[in-house]
Amino acid sequence: MLGMDYISKTAKQMMKTFDDNVRQGQQQLEQWLGDTGMVDHAKLSTLSEMSDAYRAMAEDLLLHPLRFASAEIELGKKHLGLARYTFSRLTGKQPEPVAVPESDDRRFLADDWRKHVPFDVLQQVYLINSGAFLNWVENMEGLPGPARDQMMFYARQLTSALSPSNYPLTNPEVLRITWERKGMNLVDGARNLAEDLRQNPGLFNVGMTDRSAFEVGGNLATTPGKVVYQNELIQLIQYTPTTKTVAQQPLLIIPPWINKFYILDLTERNSFIRWLVSQGQTVFVVSWRNPGPAQKETGWDDYMKLGPLAAIDAVTEATGEEQMNAIGYCIGGTLLGSTMAWLEKKNRNPIISTTYLTTLLDFSDPGSIGVFINDHSIRGIERAMERKGYMDGRAMAFTFNLLRENDLFWSYWTNNYLKGLKPAAFDLLYWNTDGTNLPYRMHSYYLREMYLHNRLVQPDALTMNGETINLSEIRVPSFFLSARQDHIAKWKTTYFGARAYGGDVRFVLSGSGHVAGVINPPYKEKYGFWTNNTLPEDPDAWFSGAEQHPGSWWPYWREWIAGHEGDQVPARQPGEGKLEVIEDAPGSYVKVKAAEAGQ
Repeated sequence: MLGMDYISKTAKQMMKTFDDNVRQGQQQLEQWLGDTGMVDHAKLSTLSEMSDAYRAMAEDLLLHPLRFASAEIELGKKHLGLARYTFSRLTGKQPEPVAVPESDDRRFLADDWRKHVPFDVLQQVYLINSGAFLNWVENMEGLPGPARDQMMFYARQLTSALSPSNYPLTNPEVLRITWERKGMNLVDGARNLAEDLRQNPGLFNVGMTDRSAFEVGGNLATTPGKVVYQNELIQLIQYTPTTKTVAQQPLLIIPPWINKFYILDLTERNSFIRWLVSQGQTVFVVSWRNPGPAQKETGWDDYMKLGPLAAIDAVTEATGEEQMNAIGYCIGGTLLGSTMAWLEKKNRNPIISTTYLTTLLDFSDPGSIGVFINDHSIRGIERAMERKGYMDGRAMAFTFNLLRENDLFWSYWTNNYLKGLKPAAFDLLYWNTDGTNLPYRMHSYYLREMYLHNRLVQPDALTMNGETINLSEIRVPSFFLSARQDHIAKWKTTYFGARAYGGDVRFVLSGSGHVAGVINPPYKEKYGFWTNNTLPEDPDAWFSGAEQHPGSWWPYWREWIAGHEGDQVPARQPGEGKLEVIEDAPGSYVKVKAAEAGQ
């Protein structure tokens, strides 16, 4: 009689032969489709990864039949319980449901799902089956963490797409609305879909906000100021003071270029920039160009030279001050850290303190986007970028939306196209959809050298503009602000980056996530933050010894920066120094859309 070891070994050999043949054919088809331009390489890479993930699931099923059988038994028990529940409902009783949505799952909130027995049962069938499937994938054996995360991501995309809430005939709320509106909701939904396709030629993103309600420079990014410097990559904005005196040392902000800078200046009430100006700071902000094909070969070194280094010189020209404080946000902070290490090698010290907002310097745990960080995915992205010259910002936005697909994709799908409703006007979501493109050379370098190989935190592993980079050589005081629920720059990973930094480091943890944890004006009295002036090796030890404070971290940072801003001097008006005014803030670079830049 054949033993289980023999059967398992034979099954593995069969799966390997099958897998090798399928993979070889898949790679040849992927290369041909990409080279012909029928489908871009990034999409093919994603499809290939999905195929790999589902093939691995099938292999696990074949190689571990007993575990699968055990899972099937548990699934059968739940369905038996659901059958009893259904019978009770049909006899007029109100038993406890077998499966209920998670507390943050908003897909089945409408009373229609519970009011009608068939849809109540359908919802629970979906929750039982999808939950069992995801649990099986999560517990697959022999997979390293990154591979498991990738499989969970694609499994989640599949189960989320199959939700009955996404289809008109299986969503009782949509059926009711269709009856009440005599089908006009579907007509309006088709109109909304056509408009979203028109707004995103060549790519599809659901509409998340009423775009007509906002205008950059109209009701967004309205803090008064002037563009006083520009080159082929940046405009530099100097903001108009609102106090009679200001701190001697000006403040330079390096925002991310994956999104636009006006997240720091959305509206008057939540503008970090406006608040800084009111606190007596001479504020300068870099506004990045939205690149297109002509910027294909613009690399990380160019971003350093034409970004922070050019801005530092321009601030000195505008104010006469040789030294200043600097803030970097997200990838802007990563570039600021790189620039600081470069300046150390040059024995230059124009920056006397740095503040890092949700910034990765150590990329050992890349957060939710880690599912895309592997050589195969990056090669697919690179081939797509090489053809176009850039990574389309709309594709980047779509990718980030899939990290929270039910909240940031399917909820809008149902609202806009099935219910036929217009999305509400929401400034944050307008900014979120106003994306920027990323040049091929820069983005390839960023993905490979930092995310894939994590070389920035390794002493002298990278050379930028002719100098090796060593973060531990930086000696200026630094303030690191991370967010506890941040899924893009996980706070424990940013903590490791802070520990790699030289000099005096103050680490602060805010409540909420990557954006709301940063843009948290004091008047809201929300989220709170944690402080601990020590920096132990273990981030959990830091948190255990941290003191919790209510409200915004902004006033706490204001006290910290006061020690690095010098004396008070008469307020500086834009254009008073050696730099002439070019145009009013927020400038022209920020108004260019990703689709326009890509033409």
